[in-house]
Parts: sequence; structure tokens; C-alpha cells
Amino acid sequence: MVPLLKGVKVIEIGAVVLGPYVGQMLADMGAEIIKVEALEGDIARYAHPQGAGGGSLFLSNNRNKRMLAIDLKRPEGQAAIAKLIERSDVFFHNMRADAAERLGIGFDTVSAIKPDIIYCAAIGFGQRGRYRDRPAFDDIIQAASGLAGLSAMKGGEPQFMPTIIADKVAALHALYAILAALVARARGQVGPIRIEAPMFEVMTAFLLNEHLAGATFADDGAVGYPRLLSPDRRPHRTADGWIAVLPYTKDQWQRFLGEINRADICEEEWFRNPNTRQAHIGQLYQLLSASLAGRTTDAWIEALSALDIPCSRIATPAELLDDPHLEEIGFFNVPEGYPDGIARSLPQPVLFDGIAPLPDTAPRALGADSRAILADCGYDDAAIDTLIDAGVIRTAGED
Repeated sequence: MVPLLKGVKVIEIGAVVLGPYVGQMLADMGAEIIKVEALEGDIARYAHPQGAGGGSLFLSNNRNKRMLAIDLKRPEGQAAIAKLIERSDVFFHNMRADAAERLGIGFDTVSAIKPDIIYCAAIGFGQRGRYRDRPAFDDIIQAASGLAGLSAMKGGEPQFMPTIIADKVAALHALYAILAALVARARGQVGPIRIEAPMFEVMTAFLLNEHLAGATFADDGAVGYPRLLSPDRRPHRTADGWIAVLPYTKDQWQRFLGEINRADICEEEWFRNPNTRQAHIGQLYQLLSASLAGRTTDAWIEALSALDIPCSRIATPAELLDDPHLEEIGFFNVPEGYPDGIARSLPQPVLFDGIAPLPDTAPRALGADSRAILADCGYDDAAIDTLIDAGVIRTAGED
């Protein structure tokens, strides 16, 4: 954790990945994050695989936070959240807009309580369009945004990427929007700031950044970035495994073609011109693939590295656990204070030189800070006990 956002108070009402990922990144930069959960808790707490401290997915997205478990369907719960809003700078959630309204945490309600609040809703679909009320999960957004259909453009069947990419990309957009709003606030911006980070629009912009292609210029222009859609752009077999190789510039292709004794291609007219070379990219990739099969992966890594041609062996996620570079930087180190059963944790991967870091805190139990948070809001012990007895809040250790 680095104390860049020290003093910034954030309410996170998030579940699974999208909301908690935003909260964790803000927490890693020193903001005080209060994660608000229903009494049963974020479902990621119970996701398989389970171990010390809960589910792995929960542990990867909830460090450096304080935990409040409360029933927002109850008037007493809404009254408690209102007190918390009064002393917060940022209010963030990733639920559907109508659900937020029913719980009394829509923008109008929250901004009436705290007139200078930064309010961010990371939702499935933008509220100005006809899809605004649709439910959204990562697979649904991968389908709707065209991401799952990319593989069909390469001649295969539609496929989902085996990672929760829509949640994480939307989270990054929500994060930069919140940070920009905090800068505006520091420079004197008055009044509430409402941020909407819709997964569908975010992923559509993310995907079409390169794939809008010819449609940028004409209604009938071809969509799709040709090099990325070439069926020959793929991992390639070597004599004993797999490798990724990407000669990208003219000079890199010349060095590669020289390595495989095909420098004659460099004299072709189509090779000299970047546009026509791009049109022949499939031919170049096929030649590359056929050549790679003749040597081992290690031999190619050595040769291509000497030529300064981008390359990498194909690693599996499991192999990353023993990656020598990650080992040297202590990537998977477990901070002090984590449960004994945790063998690895994921760090904040961004390095801030010149800022003294603070120790990370492990993801905490459901309701671990409920009593302390309400005490900060002015509740005395008797009032807190009443809320516990009435089943409005939950503290750690309750059944």
C-alpha cells in the first residue's frame, strides 16, 4: 500500500470482481475503503477454491479494506449508511440502477445526503439506452460487445476468453474516472460528480480501438484489424514446445528473414512498403511458423533475443508460479498478518518510487469492522447492540 490517497474516504458496495477490484486498487493507493456487504456477505467469499480466509477470488480483490455487514433493505440500515455517506468522499457500487434505488443509494438520494459526493456506478449497460435494465455478467458482456465473436472472424466458433476480462476492464475505467474526479475536487470543483462506467460501452470501446478499422472512414468499411485476425497469428510449434514471435517493424522482419536464410524476400517490392507488407502478413506468418519447427524453444529464444526480435515461450498460468523474474521481484510474497494457510498473494503491480510504502492488511472477515465503523459515525455501544440484536448489522464471528 502507498499513501497517495491518504484521507480519501470511499464506500464500496461491490461484489465478486468488478466492484471489489476498484475498491482494492483505491485501497492500495491509501484510500480508506469501507466495503459494505449484505449480511450473507459477498458471494466471492464462498467461491471455490476455499482456504484460509475464504475463497481465493475474494482474497485477490479485498485487501486493505474495512468490512461492514449491514441489511440495506431495513430502514435502520439505510439510516446508518446515510451517516456513513455524510463523512465520505466517494460512493461506489456495481449493482443495477433500479436495485440501488430500491436500497436508497441511488444518485439523487446519496447526493442529497452529501452534496459534494463523487458517485460512481459501474453497471452493465449505460442508462441512456434501451439496454439499461438488462442484467449483466462477464460472459454476457463478452457476447454483447463483440469480444466472443472475434474468434468467429478468424474462421472458428465464438468463444469466451477464459478470464473475467469485462469486469476488470470496466473496473480500470471506473478507477481512472474516480481519480480524475478526485483531482477535479481538489482543484475546486463544487457539487456532486456522477460517474457511470457501463461494462457494455467500455468493452465496445476497448475492442473497437483497433477493430473499428475501415469503418472509421466509411459506412461500408471493413471492421477488423487484419494482422490480429490472420489465422496465422498464433502460438507456433517449435521442435519441443511452443513459442510466440512477433517481428513487427520492417527491420525486425529483415533480421528474422536473414536468420532463416530468406533475405531474398526483403528485396520484394511488396515487402518494402508498409501497406503492402501488411497485406502479405499471412504469407510472412506462414513462413515464420514453418521455420520455427526446426529448432527447440530454447534455441529460438537465444537466437531471437540476440536479434532483438520480440519473443516468449508460451507459459501456462501454473508455470508463472515458478517464473524466475516474478521470483526475483517477490511477486507472490505473502504480507505479514495473512492467515498461515495462504501460500501466495497478488501484489499491486504498479511501482511508486519515492513514496514510502505501508504494510498491506489481509482481507478481513465478514462484519469484522461493523462495530468500529458505526462507532465512528456516532453510534454508542447500546445503539450498536440494538442493531445487532435486530439483525440489521452483523459482526465477525456470528453464525
